[in-house]
Amino acid sequence: MSPDDLDAAQDWLEAELQDELDEDYEIELEDAVLSMKIREIYRKAHGPTIPRPEYFRALLHLQAELIKLQDWVIANNEKVVVIFEGRDSAGKGGVIKRITQRLNPRVVRTVALPAPTEREKSQWYFQRYVPHLPAGGEIVLFDRSWYNRAGVERVMGFADETQVKEFFDDVPEFERMLKRSGIRLIKYWFSITDEEQQMRFLMRIHDPLKQWKLSPMDLQSRVKWEQYTKAKEEMLARTNIPEAPWYIVPGNDKKRARLNCIDHLLSLIPYAEVDHEEIALPERVFNPAYERDVLPPELYVPSKY
Repeated sequence: MSPDDLDAAQDWLEAELQDELDEDYEIELEDAVLSMKIREIYRKAHGPTIPRPEYFRALLHLQAELIKLQDWVIANNEKVVVIFEGRDSAGKGGVIKRITQRLNPRVVRTVALPAPTEREKSQWYFQRYVPHLPAGGEIVLFDRSWYNRAGVERVMGFADETQVKEFFDDVPEFERMLKRSGIRLIKYWFSITDEEQQMRFLMRIHDPLKQWKLSPMDLQSRVKWEQYTKAKEEMLARTNIPEAPWYIVPGNDKKRARLNCIDHLLSLIPYAEVDHEEIALPERVFNPAYERDVLPPELYVPSKY
């Protein structure tokens, strides 16, 4: 990179840092370390998005509402499952990060299961997902779910057509069982265009902080774009039941997708603000005879920064 490019990158990073909370910047760093050339192409393809200050104001407002939802779920012993599906790089992980960012991880859990083991392959298909379902007072977010069978497993040949047919026959009743058990089940499909996925894959290739997200399976999904499209269309048609409908989130604009999804999620649950007892910090007990021990310096983390 030339000195001029370095100066331009520095100016851009300084502008990005303005009016931004440290914690939010840490998450948004993923967008700041991209190849500048790729990012320039990406911006031209997208046009203007929501200004950063406006985006963060809206996001913080929605996250405050998510805290109210969390408190209501605890107070009413509710059970909530939210499924996030979509093509690779569609933005599922990004919206999950923003949902969970300010919530209690003991209440709101994210489940992202690896490929099934040989033992799990011999089990009832839904069996490995059941232990992760919520108890009362919990919210579980599935970053991909049992719908793997209708998508990646089908397209990549890990499930044969008999298994896929059995899945389509079983999944509506499985989800009705979840609803009858008192679980609120919400399903999102993040939709992006062919061109958008190609651009995001290119950004991951050029971004060392994101290369881990690319697997051989992800790269094959580019080759099999049309097969994934056909599989998605059949999946939505056969599993869009009244008890658990699908909601499609247009995902080409990441920021709008995050805000729209969170806002819609909040609209589906009749939560209300929960009254809390006023919190008062108790006085510290002071013992004049107490002396704090001096610990050996080797116990401390080195101060490098």
